[in-house]
Amino acid sequence: MPRRPSAATGLALIVAASVAFGFSGPLAKGLIGTGLPPTQVTWLRVTGAGIALTAVALPVFLRRPKLPLAGLAAFGLAAVAGVQAFYFLAVQRLPVGVALLFEFAGPVLVVAWVRFVRRSPLPRAAVLGTAVSLAGICVVVQIWTGLRLDGLGLLFGACAAVCQAAYFVGGERLTATVDTRVLLASGFVVGAVALTPVARPWDIDWSLLAGPAVVAGARPAAWILAAVLIVGTVIAYLLGIAGLKRLSAPVAGALGYLEVVVAFAAAWALLGERPTPVQLAGGAIVIAGVFLAQRAIAAREPVPSAV
Repeated sequence: MPRRPSAATGLALIVAASVAFGFSGPLAKGLIGTGLPPTQVTWLRVTGAGIALTAVALPVFLRRPKLPLAGLAAFGLAAVAGVQAFYFLAVQRLPVGVALLFEFAGPVLVVAWVRFVRRSPLPRAAVLGTAVSLAGICVVVQIWTGLRLDGLGLLFGACAAVCQAAYFVGGERLTATVDTRVLLASGFVVGAVALTPVARPWDIDWSLLAGPAVVAGARPAAWILAAVLIVGTVIAYLLGIAGLKRLSAPVAGALGYLEVVVAFAAAWALLGERPTPVQLAGGAIVIAGVFLAQRAIAAREPVPSAV
């Protein structure tokens, strides 16, 4: 049976967003290699994207003065600032792989929310795809190596997962009534303000951006920052939110796991970080989960409605 055009478009948009998001990590790591702290790189990314998106969304703001301000503020605090801040807090107390696994548990929480809170039927392919992809993530980050548990770190990781789930659930609900550009501009402005006390941008050494960043050779750090802002943030979020308008949050969340595979491939190409055979096997499992999830679209199963 042929796919609905809007669903097929949503699939393409989420996959494209995952590719763009996947490149943002290795590019940002190149910036961190110049001496910029991760929190300040994140603040530059969020603030720069907020300025660019506000310029794009301004005409829509002026035409629609009445907006769900509380919902937009919550989206910015959770889906933008919360994910970033809690991940960095978690990674200070947990191995990077474990912290990353917690963050990418977000789609599992989306599935649980839709099934047990909304009490909506779920495409079986979406549930299975989410589970398979999460198992693949466990293999990719090799969770069994160097595992140490820290209670506060686990709490921060769980908060990062909740915030990532809020991106999918909140994005699905808000895009039904709010223009995509307005949603993202508001979210990033709120996120930038919330991250300011943590990042302390007044301490940024701006001269570092004039030097080189080691990404596929030596490149000007300012160019890499521009790539992070334009490709890894503005374009990635615009594509992702546009995809959420056409797909359910559980399906979009499962497809989003492709980001991890792209990130490993991009790190290999740009930073020379070659994945191990175990990580390649985990990547194959993630892709298998993504394939299962997209079958929920092909089967034209019902999309749960927002409550």
